[in-house]
Amino acid sequence: MKERLECVLKEAMEEIQAASDLQSLEKIRVKYLGKKGPMVEILKSLGKLPPEEKKELGKLANIAKNNIDSNLEAKKHTIEEQVFLERMQKEKVDVTEPGKKIEIGGLHPITMVIEEVLDIFKAMGYEVKEGPLADTTFNAFDGLNSPVTHPSRDITDTFYLNDSLDKCLRPHTSTVQIRTLKESKPPFKMVSPGRCFRCDTPDATHSPMFHQIEGMIVDEGITMTDLKGTLDRMAKALFGEETRTKFRPHHFPFTEPSAEMDVSCFKCGGKGCSLCKGSGWIEILGCGMIHPNVLAVGNIDTERYTGFAFGMGVERIAMLKYGIEDIRNFYENDMRFLRQFK
Repeated sequence: MKERLECVLKEAMEEIQAASDLQSLEKIRVKYLGKKGPMVEILKSLGKLPPEEKKELGKLANIAKNNIDSNLEAKKHTIEEQVFLERMQKEKVDVTEPGKKIEIGGLHPITMVIEEVLDIFKAMGYEVKEGPLADTTFNAFDGLNSPVTHPSRDITDTFYLNDSLDKCLRPHTSTVQIRTLKESKPPFKMVSPGRCFRCDTPDATHSPMFHQIEGMIVDEGITMTDLKGTLDRMAKALFGEETRTKFRPHHFPFTEPSAEMDVSCFKCGGKGCSLCKGSGWIEILGCGMIHPNVLAVGNIDTERYTGFAFGMGVERIAMLKYGIEDIRNFYENDMRFLRQFK
């Protein structure tokens, strides 16, 4: 496998060096770093190796992947600079043209959704808490009752920061829930917004960086009824008083019972349309009663206290709320896109 890794790296470097335009460079990136590329195949196959060999080859594979990525970025910069210089040589500037009008900025749609959701929960007495973007693997997985065999813990799914795999870029804002359980004594209720990171190839619905909002309450006598009432109130405040909610059984390691919450389609009113794919319902978040194993992280008496937790993707909410079809629009800083939210 080591020889194959060296061969893949050599071939990638040669193709990157020979690339003459951005389109060719993008094809090279997809070819070697895409989900069906050799680097992903190599990383997936590491799980079948003995621990010592897996650790050594895993380190070499990450170094090779970073080398390909950095060389792609450097080549991209070189090509863009060359294109820019060529364009400057062809274009003439009329110095008598009036200057550009200075526009007043506005809030980004992601920020707008986050602030709107936080205002809803702050009105219900929730405290806003934040946590670091880089956290321990315990806070990201073990404390949340996630088994070591869970696919989300694989190196092809999570950005680990060291060879011992005990630190990572947080894959969800649930890490703040674990920090809160460790630091606070019940009763308490909190909501936490922030950026998260996963090893996803960017496309219309996926991004390696995205935003989530997590919430949690721990108190005496908290039941599933409280969860449903709270989230129903949030949905009505966010999408309109006519909004209806539906809860479907699901499975999450950190909650039991668990559910996914749907809202009635705010475009067709539940009659069925292209947005809701004819069902009349749109899934917006996951939730459930906090698992006793998770409460135990904070040494909370599970005979006395119960709680519920929920988490939603901000980009998904924004895409549904504003009718946006491609998640990449949020991050391209295209003023033609951003002006519509001013």
